[in-house]
Amino acid sequence: MTDVTISGAKWMTRGQISKRTGCNAETIRYYERIGVIPPPKRSSAGHRRYSDNDADRVAFVLRSRELGFRLDQVRNLLSLADRGNDSCADVRAMTSAHVASIRSKINDLRRMERVLKDLVAKCEEGTVPACPIIESLYLGDDRLPPI
Repeated sequence: MTDVTISGAKWMTRGQISKRTGCNAETIRYYERIGVIPPPKRSSAGHRRYSDNDADRVAFVLRSRELGFRLDQVRNLLSLADRGNDSCADVRAMTSAHVASIRSKINDLRRMERVLKDLVAKCEEGTVPACPIIESLYLGDDRLPPI
């Protein structure tokens, strides 16, 4: 299906915007429902009409989500982007806080990895009747580093 021209403007269907952005059509509907992207304009027959700007916003949301921003943060970023030039410091502050959160999660994951590797090292590949991993999970093990 090709883009439809109505009153000189080029419009797309949800399927077309989905194909263009790589975003599932139901996800686009969800983003509309929760207000992350505005509801599309409608033709006189009631058909949804998406613009290039709508596709750009969907792509923005997808990329932001790929970078780990929560939906409330995406809303804030979109709001700041809509404001214009005076928002760069706010975007920088939000992104810096997000980076700090990611670093914290990475540190937590590294600690979990160390603990799990220690548990695996205690296991003798099933040659003892009781599993040291299961026992450690049930009882805890003071010799393992805290998570």
